[in-house]
Amino acid sequence: MRAGFRRHFISLAVLALMLPAAAASAQEGTDALPDLKLPDISGFAEPKDDTPLAQRGGGELTLAAKLTDDGEDIGRGLMWRVFRPEPGPDGKLPLVASAQGGTSLFHLEPGSYLVHASFGRAGATKRITVTRDPKQESVVLDAGGLKLDAVLEGGLKIPPKKLRFSIYEAQPEADGDRALIIPDVRPNVVVRLNSGVYHIVSTYGSVNAVIRSDIRVEAGKLTEATVEHRAAELTLKLVREEGGEAIADTSWSVLTNSGDPVRESVGAFASMVLAEGDYTIVAKNRDRIYQREFTVVAGRNQEVEVLANEANSTDANEGAD
Repeated sequence: MRAGFRRHFISLAVLALMLPAAAASAQEGTDALPDLKLPDISGFAEPKDDTPLAQRGGGELTLAAKLTDDGEDIGRGLMWRVFRPEPGPDGKLPLVASAQGGTSLFHLEPGSYLVHASFGRAGATKRITVTRDPKQESVVLDAGGLKLDAVLEGGLKIPPKKLRFSIYEAQPEADGDRALIIPDVRPNVVVRLNSGVYHIVSTYGSVNAVIRSDIRVEAGKLTEATVEHRAAELTLKLVREEGGEAIADTSWSVLTNSGDPVRESVGAFASMVLAEGDYTIVAKNRDRIYQREFTVVAGRNQEVEVLANEANSTDANEGAD
């Protein structure tokens, strides 16, 4: 199994989520520092000493990380950063050493340090005291993996290039919005996260086919979650007769049955993914406007023709001053 994850599966329907609304917070291990607020790690300068870590003087410190207390050491993919616990003149914690890979060896002057281990988007921080004697420390990440996918009704696959996921914090902030953790996650890509509940937004296409769900990530496990989109892909064209050639230079507007705009585009063809429901399709060509009522059926991709005839047309200048 990848990175020691144990595999389990969750299948999510549109109207029925498996997870409870409330979830306990992750990162409650004894090694964690829940009150510690590290600034943006990317803002720290790398250590200025170019001497290899393994050749520096001081106490020898071996650091390992695991997903769970009883899990195996992570062999690769870790990022280690060692900070002094007192902020510097700029208000940031000084970064004194860093390393990438799995288990890593550091030589540090005796004293107290904050060690941060990150594994993808999962991370944990531990306070460690270094002496002249060799020492080994293990950081428990309390983390797991999440792999997301989506299908249409009946299990029909969705082209991966038209599918994206965004991962948010489960609990809204004071302003009601959720904090975005990772945007634009591709389907079937393993994302490493601390254990806990996350709010997932799945987007099919770029219009209104959006599914939201809450998913729990468990430490040491790979959670594979699949959501079901009730939507279809449509190609619109304006024709003078059924099955005729598409008329160029056409402006398109798609409205909900309540008149709210959904999508606008220009061209002989207009392709889009729409959530199931009732819509009004409006095509404007030169000084004429043509429209058609249409119902999108989940999973039924099709070409929709709007007839350019007098029966469903109006003058674009009608009602103008």
